[in-house]
Amino acid sequence: MTGRQGPQYTGEPTLAQIMRRPVWILALLFALAVAGAFAWLGQWQLSHAIQEDTQQGTDFEDPRPLAELNPPGEPVTDASAGHIVTVGGTWVAEDFAVVTERANDGETGAWVIGHLVAPAGDATGHLAVAVGWAPTETEAEQARDEIADALGGASEEAAVLGRYMPSEGVSVPAPDADPFALETMAPAQLANIWSGIEDPVWSGFLVLHADGSSAPFDEAGLAAQGLDRIDSVPPIPQERVNWLNVFYAVEWVVFAGFAVYFWFRLTRDAWEKEHELAALTAEAEAEAAAAGDVITPTRDT
Repeated sequence: MTGRQGPQYTGEPTLAQIMRRPVWILALLFALAVAGAFAWLGQWQLSHAIQEDTQQGTDFEDPRPLAELNPPGEPVTDASAGHIVTVGGTWVAEDFAVVTERANDGETGAWVIGHLVAPAGDATGHLAVAVGWAPTETEAEQARDEIADALGGASEEAAVLGRYMPSEGVSVPAPDADPFALETMAPAQLANIWSGIEDPVWSGFLVLHADGSSAPFDEAGLAAQGLDRIDSVPPIPQERVNWLNVFYAVEWVVFAGFAVYFWFRLTRDAWEKEHELAALTAEAEAEAAAAGDVITPTRDT
């Protein structure tokens, strides 16, 4: 005895014919609309997966007193690095120096740097300040000498505005190079060549802004000394990946694909159902026809 075989899905209607029926075309349009909405949600979620890791409420361009933001002797923090600060103090004329290999607006030259003695609460601190840039080391040295001569023994307090930057690494000079030449802004190294250092030194240095500083380092003073303003840009926020948002984005894409697959599965079920009903109808008709062909014997009287 052989088992009963299932219906064979051949002939009409084909699966393509089922899909082209108006009701399933409308269902496809609805599935595509749902998939499009899910895809948009996935794109939106992915756009928020990479975020800028910024300090909440921190405005680096709003000037703050340096002593309050980062006291001397304390390490430079993420909140203070790159911040615009104000500070008042007196310049030490004999401690102006030149730092070579300094890029400014795409060109390489030299910085003229100074030593500012500034009050910090009840104490006093020593601050390295990059005051201006010159296209050559020779011009920077000439400007340094002119600044030192102009200041002389002046001790009046100067107001300085600038961007506070973290210390650079100390460079080791080449064997044939001048051991006293400066190529980096490292306050710890400068403190060893400054005179009369007894108070703490600021861990970072200041890039002077001439538009907010007093003479001789205002706009007119820098121009008279042949110096350009040093490029000063705010810190670039670091980016971080929010993996939860990435997971949600992938999830929305899966939902979009499932919406189209769900439509396909429903149309296929409808196609299979029609063939199964047709097979059952044909089977019932065949059984009825077979029953009608049976001859019932009669008894002779």
